[in-house]
Amino acid sequence: MLDATDAALVAALQRDGRASFQELANEVGISREAARARVTRLLDRREVRVVGIVAPEVVGLGALAHVSVEVAGDSAAAAKALARRDGVMFLSRAAGRRQLVADVRARDAAALDVELAAIRAVPQVRGIEVVRCVELVKEAYSSTSSTALTGSPPRADAARVEPDERDRALLALLQRDGRMSYTELAERVGLSQAATRSRVLRLIESGAVHVTGLVASAAQGVREAAGIGIGVDGAAGPVAAAAGAIEGVNFVMTGHGRFDLVCGVDAPDRARLLATLDRLRTLPGVVRSESWVHLEIVKEDYAHISPV
Repeated sequence: MLDATDAALVAALQRDGRASFQELANEVGISREAARARVTRLLDRREVRVVGIVAPEVVGLGALAHVSVEVAGDSAAAAKALARRDGVMFLSRAAGRRQLVADVRARDAAALDVELAAIRAVPQVRGIEVVRCVELVKEAYSSTSSTALTGSPPRADAARVEPDERDRALLALLQRDGRMSYTELAERVGLSQAATRSRVLRLIESGAVHVTGLVASAAQGVREAAGIGIGVDGAAGPVAAAAGAIEGVNFVMTGHGRFDLVCGVDAPDRARLLATLDRLRTLPGVVRSESWVHLEIVKEDYAHISPV
């Protein structure tokens, strides 16, 4: 469990994973040496990983779906097969009506259909139910926030970024180590340090990549994780905005299919988890809901570009 100073450093890294040790020290109120030592310890213990989260639209991934999977028999074999698919970015074994839940990304609707057909073809899979994303309102590691939540327009449109070969190489490296030095990045992609720094800053400022800290659940005190599907009476947007503002809700998307909204929730204990789920169920406009508990996170992969 993180102490108050480590928690403050983690929060700073989540906002800007490439912040210098001096910038981190200034923000938290400790010495540069102490900031370096604490961050190094967090990284060495794998309590935090600093990585670049590449905006899916930059690499042509324009379709997202939440998939509930019914499995015959042991769900472990089916989970192993699904986890091997590149399009599956999140997968868990769950307690609920369905044994597996997954988030799947693809280039477009046709490519998403291919991914869904591949999931259906897994021998242990008896059937799937799909919610196709209309709007991703909140994502734990997204580089931007929805206007519905913040009241202000998002940053520059990442979809307009057309990365060349060296940009893609930089993005792939940042996915693996978001704090890799400009010197090392330059050596790896064959550019000068100044040119490399300019490219990285352009990619960050455009929203093409967000360098952030991914925190181990145990280090945050998160002991429980769940999802909830919600049906609404009327427009989904206002309910999605209200859901995203609730503490502990880390994912909100609106969609078409089994539910109008899908939300992700984490909490330090079962009581807090139940309280958050109850808040979501009782939001104005909610007419039905179904929840599931994540028993085992099998895969959580935000890397959209193959390593160089």
